[in-house]
Amino acid sequence: MAVSKTKLKLVEVARVLFAKNGLEATTMNDIAVASKKGRRTLYTYFKNKEELYYAVIETELDRLTQKMAEVATRNIPPEEKLLELIFAHLNLIKEAVFRNGNLRAEFFRDIWMVEKVRKNFDLAEINLIQKVITEGIQRQIFEIPNVLLVSDIIHYCVKGLEVPYIYGRLGEGLNQETCKPMVQALLNKALKKL
Repeated sequence: MAVSKTKLKLVEVARVLFAKNGLEATTMNDIAVASKKGRRTLYTYFKNKEELYYAVIETELDRLTQKMAEVATRNIPPEEKLLELIFAHLNLIKEAVFRNGNLRAEFFRDIWMVEKVRKNFDLAEINLIQKVITEGIQRQIFEIPNVLLVSDIIHYCVKGLEVPYIYGRLGEGLNQETCKPMVQALLNKALKKL
């Protein structure tokens, strides 16, 4: 189903205002004025500010899902693809949080709401990981007895690293080029035939 240009514009204007002023300090009227749309138009698409906030988060997560899907379709070996998915996830989440300025405090303050909105992103990412692992099994690179379980474990491990990664506490003092071979070695031990 196509999303109207007006709705997309309202979501983007809201994202920018939430990022600049914060969720609490931004009103529906502010969004209507900044988007050059009337309040009636705004309320045609969104019942309230919270619904609009959910739409902002969903839009950001849809953007991340698209970029993750691009990584998963690269023509590289499955073990490299899995490593790239992990780092793409961490870097894209970090970029989204910093791109959204004052809104990032809301992400961390209301984590349960974010988790609810994020469910589709999580499922899409687990599906991408499953596809990469299945490709690795078919190419006899990985030996995994339960693809779904291993995909869940990888996803939730990476998800658990988001906050330390965002704040620079993960591998403090190490750059990505130093970390990648370490993560690749860990993945090789966990997923490859011995």
